[in-house]
Amino acid sequence: MPQLNRRSAFALLTGLAALSTASMASAARKPAVPEPSEVRPLWPNDPPGSAGVTAQETVTERSDGKGPRDRAVTHTRKPTLSLFRPRKPNGAAVILIPGGGYERVVMDKEGFETAQWLADRGYTCFVLLYRLPGDGWGAGPDAPLQDAQRALRLVRSWGPGMKFDANRIAIMGFSAGGHLAASLTTRFEARVYDRVDAADDLSARPDLSALIYPVITMVAGTTHAGSRKQLLGASPSFEAVQAYSAETGVGGRTPPVFLVHAADDKAVPVENSLMMFAALKAKAIPAELHVFEEGGHGFGLRSIAGKPVEVWPTLFEAYAKKKGI
Repeated sequence: MPQLNRRSAFALLTGLAALSTASMASAARKPAVPEPSEVRPLWPNDPPGSAGVTAQETVTERSDGKGPRDRAVTHTRKPTLSLFRPRKPNGAAVILIPGGGYERVVMDKEGFETAQWLADRGYTCFVLLYRLPGDGWGAGPDAPLQDAQRALRLVRSWGPGMKFDANRIAIMGFSAGGHLAASLTTRFEARVYDRVDAADDLSARPDLSALIYPVITMVAGTTHAGSRKQLLGASPSFEAVQAYSAETGVGGRTPPVFLVHAADDKAVPVENSLMMFAALKAKAIPAELHVFEEGGHGFGLRSIAGKPVEVWPTLFEAYAKKKGI
């Protein structure tokens, strides 16, 4: 599998090649955010359905310079997996899927920081930079799922060489990335792209799914309107809404699911997690749901100190261990 060297990986994810000397100096003054040891391409060549895609990948720094970096990637052209290796591997892996309303991918806050926290506890971690559905990809709303399936299969193929069990792989998705994780959780058998190599002969089924303040349903009034518009357009059909509402896809082979949400989330209503939990229980799928009175949306690890919601990473670790991950 080809991989980028550390310097190329850093340039790819930060967009340093496009920054002026002054902006690089400003970035250097910001508090450090963990960086991956490697960045690996998801597809050996262009991703599926690339013909006619003209969007240009852009990295935007959203912080004010006083806090940690907060980079968002828009118009992803080259999906990647950023690797965080643990010092003492515990034999399990986690693929993190950051959010961004299907309009961008927020790499630092919901990706790199959480990956480092998990790597410090023994997990081999990968952060997925995925394509966005509004950029004209041939698969349309299934373009992100193509990347998620491919990521799971690749990570499974790397298990023997990276000291983790290929049957102990969790996914963790946040917000719209939670919708993508939920889609992989329920649609891991869907044929959304043609075989590329031997990795695609492996299962795309996660062994555990963690959905953190996730978008689940596409039903108007309950969904996150921006994610729905980016994924399905301004006026989706009833059939499309049903097909891309993750709660409708729960089945007998759905893996165990861990859910976290704040009741005061004004961006993605807590009903999303409640609907998913109800669907899982109706099919007797093991599931654990934590709803906190306060926390808002997008808290990740940065905005949890001193709040009840700060226990969510520890709760996930305990549940994962209970499930053998």
